[in-house]
Amino acid sequence: MKKIIRFWRKYYAIFLAFISFLYSVSLWFSGNQLEGIFVGIWVPSILGFYLAIHQANRDNKNIRL
Repeated sequence: MKKIIRFWRKYYAIFLAFISFLYSVSLWFSGNQLEGIFVGIWVPSILGFYLAIHQANRDNKNIRL
């Protein structure tokens, strides 16, 4: 169970970004191009937010009081 939690904690952003990408593509090909573009912008936003959180956590672990 701990392996699953560690795996999910490490790769949740990639999973969410991929789901967002699939949703964007499905919107685009269903005829909703503007909505597909809007949802497509979520992918780099999700990944960027994940990187910011990951970096902040790494920085906090390196601070020794």
